[in-house]
Amino acid sequence: MRCPNRRMIRFNWEVTLMDRRSFIRAGAIGTAATALAAPAIAQGNITWRMVTTWPKNFPGLGVGAQRLADRITAASGGRLTIQVYSAGELVPPLQSLDAVIDGTAEMSHGAAYYWQNKSTALSFFTGVPYGMTTAELGAWVRFMGGQEIWDEIYDQFGVQGFLSGNTGNQTGGWFREELTGLADIQGKRFRTPGLGGRVWEKMGATVTNMAGGEIFQALQSGTLDAAEFVGPYNDLALGFHQVAKHYYLSSFVEPGLATEIVVDKAKYQELPDDLQALVRDVAQAEYEMVSSDFIANDPRALQTLINDHGVQVHQFPDDIMEAGAKGAKELIEELRADSDPLVQKTTESYIEALKLVRSRTEQIDMPYQQARKSYFDL
Repeated sequence: MRCPNRRMIRFNWEVTLMDRRSFIRAGAIGTAATALAAPAIAQGNITWRMVTTWPKNFPGLGVGAQRLADRITAASGGRLTIQVYSAGELVPPLQSLDAVIDGTAEMSHGAAYYWQNKSTALSFFTGVPYGMTTAELGAWVRFMGGQEIWDEIYDQFGVQGFLSGNTGNQTGGWFREELTGLADIQGKRFRTPGLGGRVWEKMGATVTNMAGGEIFQALQSGTLDAAEFVGPYNDLALGFHQVAKHYYLSSFVEPGLATEIVVDKAKYQELPDDLQALVRDVAQAEYEMVSSDFIANDPRALQTLINDHGVQVHQFPDDIMEAGAKGAKELIEELRADSDPLVQKTTESYIEALKLVRSRTEQIDMPYQQARKSYFDL
């Protein structure tokens, strides 16, 4: 999504609820159509339904989901057409994975840590507190065994997952009052998902998860004391600045948050080889595309929040950062000893990969970034 100027990002996310009774599944057309069980097949063309966790036209994430669908449709010449259903149009946002599992849809677009109730191991494929950055996560999944473990987890549910985007390092959250230290966190009702939510619980917060489109109302009504979602690009659109003015940069629990597409594995494997490759490769291309979108538009949105809406930006006090690191280490050690062998396996693979990839980041990338900050200005 392009930003027309540096002081305003316009956004329209109208969620149109769809009468599910009006949705008519296409019947089988002959033996081949019965085998595919796709919602629409005509002259060899296939139509898949993709449900998402994002509101319609949502910056970065919702737009990325639509772009991914459009790219698959265009690159396949219509042989595989992806119809996008935004949050709430076909199923509630946090039921999009279940929609693929139960056959309501062939594909979903969301974040793997939303499904940690099915397997805690899935959270590793979205983000880990004090864990991998965008580039590091991509390296683990693509070249260090992460995808193979992810496949093993999702095989239990008959689905296949692929990375489909990354927001980069997210922001820490919105608070009504400035935080002076760790004591201010105690008992705060805080929206934050995944393993990061479990770390905040260790620090004393009362944590809940909810879809992005539900957060503003919960903040406004007082159901929540604080919330984090993604970063300035999304948060400006959602209007959190209208009810909280203290904005914390940067998140230590979401250092490089990935989105995913999930497909019905049997139907995916029934596709011709070129269409399987197309789905996989477009998802990979969107991983970089979404990341670039956020890198370009987060700073523009942050300027708007500061200059036009009086938002005050802060870094978390040191004792909060330190307590977060302690909680993250405790959590990862707990996962290493989890009763589920796949959780253990995922944790060990992640730790081994992190030790290697962070050496490159810390020895090469970070010194350069610090030098640029210290010595170079235009």
